[in-house]
Amino acid sequence: MTVGLVPLEGGRFLMGNETAEGFPSDGEGPLRAVTLTPFRIDPVAVSNARFAAFVGATGHVTEAERYGWSFAFAGLLPPDAPPTRAAGEAPWWRQVFGADWRHPEGPASSVVDREDHPVVHLAFTDALAYCEWAGVRLPTEAEWEYAARGGLRQARFPWGDDLTPGGQHRCNIWQGRFPGVNTLDDGFLGTAPVDAYEPNGFGLHNVSGNVWEWCADWFDTTFHKNGPRHDPSGPPSGSAKVIRGGSYLCHSSYCNRYRVAARSSNTPDSSTGNMGFRVAQDI
Repeated sequence: MTVGLVPLEGGRFLMGNETAEGFPSDGEGPLRAVTLTPFRIDPVAVSNARFAAFVGATGHVTEAERYGWSFAFAGLLPPDAPPTRAAGEAPWWRQVFGADWRHPEGPASSVVDREDHPVVHLAFTDALAYCEWAGVRLPTEAEWEYAARGGLRQARFPWGDDLTPGGQHRCNIWQGRFPGVNTLDDGFLGTAPVDAYEPNGFGLHNVSGNVWEWCADWFDTTFHKNGPRHDPSGPPSGSAKVIRGGSYLCHSSYCNRYRVAARSSNTPDSSTGNMGFRVAQDI
C-alpha cells in the first residue's frame, strides 16, 4: 500500500504566512524557517477504492457509520431529501442520516462511479486506522505544507501566485456566488478525481481544494510561534486536529483557505463530506 509515495529530501523552507489575505485567528503566522528530515508522501489523497480495500481487509466501521449520520453539503442533496438540522453558522451543512463514506449524500447515494475520487466522511480516527493497516502515517502539518509548496518559495498556491494562470483552473473550488450559485467553471460540483489537474513541482495533486486533509498535529494558534523549528509536530495535546488544503466548497468570499499557508481544524471524531486524507512515511 506504500507503492508510489513520492520521496522528498526535506531541508529548510519558509512556513506560514503574514500577508493581509491570511487569517490571523487561524495562526498562519509567524513566517518561520523550518527544517525537515527526508520523508515520503502520497501524490494523491486516499481514494474510495483504496479505502474500500482497507475496509474489505479489516471490517473497519467508520465514526460516521457508528453515529449513523454525517454532515453533507446541502447543494449536493437530492430535492426530496428530508429536512434535517443545519450546522450552526454554516447552514449549508446538513445533518444527513445514513451519510458515510459509501453513501456521501445519504442512503440513496453511492461511490460506485467515484472510485477514483477521494474518500470523504472520514474522521481523524478513521484515517489513523487506515494508516496502521497500510504501514504509513499521516503527515505532520509542516511536512504537508512543505510538500504542498512543491519547491516554490512563499507562493500563494502550489503552482504560483495566480489562481488561474492563463485562465486555466488548477484546483477544485467554488466558482460563482457561495453557497447558492456554482458556475462549475472548473468542471466539478462536488469532489473531483484524486489526480485531477496538473500536479505541483513535487508531483502532488489537489493540495489546494477538493477535500480538506487531516494532518497528525493537534491544532493550536500560538504554539508554533516559539515552538520547535526542526521536524515540528505540533503541541503535545489539544481538542482538535489540523486540517489543510481547503475543499470544493472554498470560495474567496468567505474561505480562501485553499492557499498553501492556510490552516483550519476539526475534532478527531468529526466527519463531513469534504474531509479526507493523504498519507506519508519515514525514509
